[in-house]
Amino acid sequence: MIFFALFGCAAADDSLPKLGPPPVGKLYHGVFPGGSSGMEDDITREQALSYEQAVGERVASVYFSHNWYAGTSFPRETCEWIREMGAVPYVRLMLREESRRARNRFSIEAVLDGKLDDDLRAWGKAARDFDAPLIVEFGTEMNGEWFPWNGKHHGAGRTDGFGDPTKPDGPERFAAAYRHMVETTRGQGAHNITWVFHVNAGDWPREAWNRFENYYPGDGYVDWLAASAYGPQRPTARKAESFREQMDPCYQRLRRLAPDKPIIIAEFGCTAGSPAVAPETWAGAALDDIVSGRWPRVIGFSWWNERWRNDDSPAHDTDMKVENTPALAAVFKAKLGAAADRLIGRPVPGAG
Repeated sequence: MIFFALFGCAAADDSLPKLGPPPVGKLYHGVFPGGSSGMEDDITREQALSYEQAVGERVASVYFSHNWYAGTSFPRETCEWIREMGAVPYVRLMLREESRRARNRFSIEAVLDGKLDDDLRAWGKAARDFDAPLIVEFGTEMNGEWFPWNGKHHGAGRTDGFGDPTKPDGPERFAAAYRHMVETTRGQGAHNITWVFHVNAGDWPREAWNRFENYYPGDGYVDWLAASAYGPQRPTARKAESFREQMDPCYQRLRRLAPDKPIIIAEFGCTAGSPAVAPETWAGAALDDIVSGRWPRVIGFSWWNERWRNDDSPAHDTDMKVENTPALAAVFKAKLGAAADRLIGRPVPGAG
């Protein structure tokens, strides 16, 4: 099977390869492979290969954050080794400061005012010159108040400060900023980017103005839709919501939002050590639903394979790494092995 045919989405520049949806019935298998600092940008090839060895299958994409506080230049070095291993770089454009207390140079308002245009043009030009498929998202989980691009920080539900007086200002500003970013990078010829609109499965805060539908920038600016859904993220958690309980309503909302767009599970994970549920139980049920076709428009998935500290007690560390929990690794090997004929890994020809 020649996977280069998968790079078949229409692009303004047909000479640039762009990742399109997989063949019907197939799934892209991706991973966020970890890192060591907790900032999601220091991943390594060794970590990606370690995950693959643990689960017994190769990946099609490798997910990581590009934190602009550390530099706005296109992350070519990381993208290069991902391409060299035969996978597609999946870049989270994280326009944020290192500290939540810092003044945000990279705010939604800064994007809309054109203050970041030089950076965006340079990023788009470098992405074009990368000359290989890229998956890129801006505004990860924008309907979650934990990120600075959530509408809560930019007008929330007011309707008298920006644009259309019938739309909530916070989400409307985000949508306008998303459009501006896509237009600016495309203006530099970066037509090799598959753009993703990535929501959290649940809206936080649970207010009508904050529904993820209000943030959508429009079909012309988005190639794929995506969702995050997690089990317990700390071992101190005593309640667990299954992946299905989160994804069923989210999927229906995404399907109605953009009926023609593919959907990916950009992030899912569950920590070891919580009394609420074992990670192998939670992940096993999630993988069963994903590979069974319960959500027909889902074309891929990516496990969040990370361990991090929450406080000074090692007993409170979050650990979602498949390699660290033998029962979890066994479930992944069994579920992915049974579905191996549906999984796509290493789609970049001539690499690996």
